Amino acid sequence: MLPNIQLKHSLWLLTFGLVFIWSAIAPKDLFTWFLEVLPAIIALVLVITTRKAFPLTPLLYLLILIHCIILMVGGHYTYAEVPLFDWLKEAMAWERNNYDKVGHFAQGFVPAILAREILIRKQVVNGRAWLNLFVISIPLAFSAFYELLEWWVALLSEQAAEAFLGTQGYVWDTQSDMGWALLGAITAVLLLTRKHDQELETIKAKQ
Repeated sequence: MLPNIQLKHSLWLLTFGLVFIWSAIAPKDLFTWFLEVLPAIIALVLVITTRKAFPLTPLLYLLILIHCIILMVGGHYTYAEVPLFDWLKEAMAWERNNYDKVGHFAQGFVPAILAREILIRKQVVNGRAWLNLFVISIPLAFSAFYELLEWWVALLSEQAAEAFLGTQGYVWDTQSDMGWALLGAITAVLLLTRKHDQELETIKAKQ
């Protein structure tokens, strides 16, 4: 079992590393790339430093990796210029490149499972209803904080503001971003609760 776990961790790190290297090669804007990829770097550090003291469920490790890839792709191209979503913009007659909405959906979806795992394993709240309330509220609060962070960066750096914010002229972009994060959190709770509970029981049995 232990070699299998080590193999999964190695594959996780290899995938992260390859995408990170690709993302860092000739990005659209280096400063914007750094801002967008910084959360992924922080996630990498936390995953490595907590791997032994607080190992996460396989589901959560996978979701974190997917979220990091979304961040690194957005950092490489900027969220407003991801080629696949430029093509979708034309094919679907969208008014804007909507890759940033994928990022904000993930910003609710993945942190919801992370919050759920910590709250359950640390026994922070009692009752399923209270648990779901906090699991949805925490990602929404983080999303609101991230919007404030984007605003502060925009004020401090006018040069990178447009690329980092990715508003593309949409006046309700901030509210829409938080709405997508909320939708992501609710979707995670509805779709992954049973699977997550099963994996949490497996971890509990090993302790």
